[in-house]
Amino acid sequence: MMFGGTGGMDEFGAAAGVVPGGVVSGKRVLSPARKAVNSLKWAVAVPVLLLFGAGVAQWVTLLGVVVVLAVVAVATCLVGGVWHRAGAATLAAVAGFALTLFAGPAVYEGYMRTVGEPADVVVVDVVDLHRKHGADMMCSIRELGGEQRTFEVSQMQNCFGQAKKGDQIVVREDPLGLLDPWLPYGSEDQHTSEITVVTTIGLTLGVGASVFYGGQRRRDG
Repeated sequence: MMFGGTGGMDEFGAAAGVVPGGVVSGKRVLSPARKAVNSLKWAVAVPVLLLFGAGVAQWVTLLGVVVVLAVVAVATCLVGGVWHRAGAATLAAVAGFALTLFAGPAVYEGYMRTVGEPADVVVVDVVDLHRKHGADMMCSIRELGGEQRTFEVSQMQNCFGQAKKGDQIVVREDPLGLLDPWLPYGSEDQHTSEITVVTTIGLTLGVGASVFYGGQRRRDG
């Protein structure tokens, strides 16, 4: 056996506290390149999964909420707990929740504008339910052709009172029949779509940047 005066070397010839194979104090040390790649993977995966959850919520609300909560929980535990970057974890969580609020309508509208089929409808009724947390508009619309189906759509489908009872408008219908029709914007809301998209992009980049920063600046132990 070897005793003092070894310059921090143990009997196996390894530096004290360092195990061969790049492990320090029981933890594997990533090279700068591998750390960057690992951080980038999470920085892409978290926003993408949040966008997916926001889109699912437009179809099945409860399922979408579960997906979003799970993604935020995993990201927070990873960045704040494993990487020990509480500030980055908090920013990622806050921006993540905000992202889903804007991404949902953006995904819904983008899908309808891309594959939605135009349909002529007449507005049967517009009701403001006056919920506890503010106005909650509901629009009843009926197709003018085809099966002449009637739909009850809410603010999730862009019913904000821009169309009045008796108005004939053109909506977008889901060819798969999974989503309710999307109502067009009113003349005063023509820039709403652009604002929603820009905000969604900004928050997506914010979440990704927070996760990437946390991964790059992670603390071991």
